[in-house]
Amino acid sequence: MNLDTTLKSLCSMPQHGHQEAAAACCRPSSPTFMGEQNQTSFWRDAATWGRAGRNTLNCLIGCAIGDFAMLIFLQTYYPQMSIMLVMVLAMAAGLVTSILFEASILRWKERFDWGQAFRVAVSMSFISMLGMELAANTTDYLVTGGTTSPSEPWYWGALALALVVGFLAPLPYNYYKLKKHGKACH
Repeated sequence: MNLDTTLKSLCSMPQHGHQEAAAACCRPSSPTFMGEQNQTSFWRDAATWGRAGRNTLNCLIGCAIGDFAMLIFLQTYYPQMSIMLVMVLAMAAGLVTSILFEASILRWKERFDWGQAFRVAVSMSFISMLGMELAANTTDYLVTGGTTSPSEPWYWGALALALVVGFLAPLPYNYYKLKKHGKACH
């Protein structure tokens, strides 16, 4: 199922008394779409950049919770573990916590039921989360070699850099999807 089909099915689903939430989720984020303007002006919509930035920040917070908690845990208790296995487990934990975080936002902010909140969280942002995780972990690895202890000050500088890169990497993709589909569902 592609993103267009997912959005259409979610926006047409009965909301069991949550019509306002469904209307808010499925409202166009901008009346201007890519086909109505040239490529250069497509990328100049400040309101869409703002919304994409907020969405990306939510994703970053969710990813960082699981990712860095897993990195710290594994480096502390399993320092002999392969760095590649540590990175894979950290990315998996980050994806799970990001989905949980975004589903929780949809549940409480947009008043979705849990099932719908999880479906939207996964369908709308999985590619973004994956790109974010890959960019942040690659940056962390390139800067620290994956072996810096959380007790060292440099670790926190590398963490900050990884978070910035993790935020910037999926931001254009999130903007593009939001602008192209004209939907803001998370």
